[in-house]
Amino acid sequence: MTSSQGDLQDLKNLGAASVNILRAIGINSYDDLKAVGPVAAYRRIKARGINVSKVMLYALQGALTDTHWNDLAPDLKAKLVEEAERESAAEPS
Repeated sequence: MTSSQGDLQDLKNLGAASVNILRAIGINSYDDLKAVGPVAAYRRIKARGINVSKVMLYALQGALTDTHWNDLAPDLKAKLVEEAERESAAEPS
C-alpha cells in the first residue's frame, strides 16, 4: 500500500462487512488501524459484542502489512492470539 491515508476498503483482507465493523469501533483509516493495532482493534470488536473469529485478528494484522491473512507465519498468528487472550484475561469481569 502506498498511501498511509488509504481507505480501509483498499486494504488486503478487509471487505465491506469488516470495514463497517471497524468504523463502528472508531477505526476509519489505515492510520487509525495502525495506531490502535490489530490486537486492540480485535478486542474492541469483541467488547462490542460482535461475534468474530480469530481470522478477523489475522485479517487486521495482514491489512497492516499488505499480507493475506492465511499467509501470516504460524508463530505470528500464535503470538497475536496469545496477546489477545492474555489481555482479555487481565480485564476485570
